[in-house]
Amino acid sequence: MTQESILLPVFALGGFTFFISLWMAKLRFKAVKQGDLNRRYYELNRGYEPPDYLVKVSRNFENLLEIPVLFYVVALMIYITKQTDFIYLSLAWLYVGSRFIHSYIHTTYNNVRHRMIPFLLGGMILIVIWLRLFVAII
Repeated sequence: MTQESILLPVFALGGFTFFISLWMAKLRFKAVKQGDLNRRYYELNRGYEPPDYLVKVSRNFENLLEIPVLFYVVALMIYITKQTDFIYLSLAWLYVGSRFIHSYIHTTYNNVRHRMIPFLLGGMILIVIWLRLFVAII
């Protein structure tokens, strides 16, 4: 295992976020083209109601830009401080996996109770990573 190994889950989650953003863009064009949404909605992001199929993916994209920022930061801190080890790497991949599962549930059948489980699990994993690094640095 190299120090750079901690960056692989970062690239995986970043790539996944780009995938969701492209999917969202495709659905936006589809919604306007099919008449499911007036194009003027995008002037202020209000005034019209977007279809559910677009809202699910758009909200998921927003989710991928919120809490995961803390993952990107801590992963870079692990890399910069040369703390990469098997435990950090395993926790990082578990966090990324939890985000993938959350996104799958969110963008498909969207059962809130089901998607809450990987969301909370991912949050706990992220807290453990932060606490472990804090203790290691202090």
